[in-house]
Amino acid sequence: MESVQSVKQRFELIGNDPGFNRAIEKALQVAPTDISVLVTGESGVGKESIPKIIHSQSFRKHAKYIAVNCGAIPEGTIDSELFGHEKGAFTGATSTRSGYFEVADGGTIFLDEVGELPLPTQVRLLRVLENGEFLKVGSSGTQKTDVRIVAATNVKLFEAIEKGKFREDLYYRLSTVEIDLPPLRERKGDIHLLFRKFASDFAMKYKMPTLRLDDNAISMLTNYRWSGNIRQLRNIAEQISVLEKERNITATMLQHYLPDAGKNLPAVIGEKKKSDSEFANEREILYKVLFDMKNDLNDLKKLTNELMESGNSKDVREENPGLIKRIYGSQESSEQDYEEVIDNAYDFNQEESVAASSTSSSETNHFAEASAAVDRYDFAQEIVEEESLSLADKEIELIKKSLERHKGKRKAAADDLGISERTLYRKIKQYDL
Repeated sequence: MESVQSVKQRFELIGNDPGFNRAIEKALQVAPTDISVLVTGESGVGKESIPKIIHSQSFRKHAKYIAVNCGAIPEGTIDSELFGHEKGAFTGATSTRSGYFEVADGGTIFLDEVGELPLPTQVRLLRVLENGEFLKVGSSGTQKTDVRIVAATNVKLFEAIEKGKFREDLYYRLSTVEIDLPPLRERKGDIHLLFRKFASDFAMKYKMPTLRLDDNAISMLTNYRWSGNIRQLRNIAEQISVLEKERNITATMLQHYLPDAGKNLPAVIGEKKKSDSEFANEREILYKVLFDMKNDLNDLKKLTNELMESGNSKDVREENPGLIKRIYGSQESSEQDYEEVIDNAYDFNQEESVAASSTSSSETNHFAEASAAVDRYDFAQEIVEEESLSLADKEIELIKKSLERHKGKRKAAADDLGISERTLYRKIKQYDL
C-alpha cells in the first residue's frame, strides 16, 4: 500500500490539513477490501479524488473505473444509463444497450451526487448492493454483476431520509465506511498552497509570469469563507491570472474578486429554522409563566397587606399556611426565604409608623422592590409580544451591568436596581454570578 504522501503526489493533491490527510488514510485502508464507501462533503471539496484513490489501490485496478454524475442524468433515462435496456423497451430504444453496471463488471463505479437518485432507481441500486443482481429496462431476465460501489454526496442524507427522498436501508448499505472531506475554510493552512499551485498552472497555460500575493492579500485569502471551496479558489486564481496585468497582487486588488470579502462573517450551516407550531408552543409556555408570575405577585400582595395590618408575623403564618406554601413551596426548603420577606415587610411596617417625613433608605428600598416586581412583570409581557429574550436572561444582564457599574459594591448596585441588598445577594447566589 502506498503512503499518504506518495498518493497525494500521484493524484496532485495539495495540502497537509489533518482532516484531509485522515480522509486519504481511510481511503487507503478500505481500498483492498470490497466495502462500499460513502464520500461526504460540501460541493467543490474534491470528493471525486477519493474513489480514484480507492480504485487504484484495490485488486480491481486493472478493470474499468466509471464515474457517473447522478444529478446530471434525466430521471427518465437514468435506469437505462445505469442498468441498460432491451430493444423496444421505450420510444427511441432502437437497439439493446448495456448499462454502466454491466460494462464495469469486475471494476468500480463511482456514483457522484447519489442523493439525487429517484426512488425507483434507489430500489434497483439496493438490489445490486445486496446480491449483485439487476434487471435491464424492459427485460425480465436477471443479470449478475461484480462491481464495487463508491458513492458521494453533498446532500445531508439524514434530512433526505426524514423527508422521504432517500431510502434509509440504501443509506446504510452505501455508508459501510464514510469518508468526510473537510471544507476549505477549515483547511486554512492549505489555502495559500492551493492558490500557488493553481497560479503556477495558469501561468504555464497562458504563458505569463506567476502571480504573487503580498502579506495582506494572503491574510484575506486565508480568512475568506470559500463557500465554493477548492472549485471557487481555482476559478479566482484563473480570473486574476487572466485579468490582472500586475503580477504582485495586493489585498485591494484581491478584494475585487472575492464577493463580500469585507463582510466576511462566519457562515451558519445547516441551521434548522423553527416552524410556526414551535413558535406557538414557546409563546404558550411564556404566557403560562407570566400568568403564574401574576398570581404569585397577587398572593404576595395579599400576604404583605395582612402582615402590615396585623403586625404579627406568627398570626399571619398560622392563618395562611396554604398561601405561604403556594408562594414558597415546602416550608422546610423555603424557611429562610419566607423569614426574609416577613422580616422585610414587618420592618417596613414598623418604620412606616414612626414618621412619614423620616423615610429611611431601607423603606425606599422596600417601595422600590415592590415597584420593581410589578415593572418586571410588565416588562416580561412586552418580551412575549416581541418574542425576545427570557426574563431570567434579562435579570442576569441587569444585575451584571449594575455590579460592573458600581465595581462590585452590592449595596450601591442594589440601590441602583431598586431592590434590597439581601435580595441582590440571593439573586447572585441563585444565578451563580
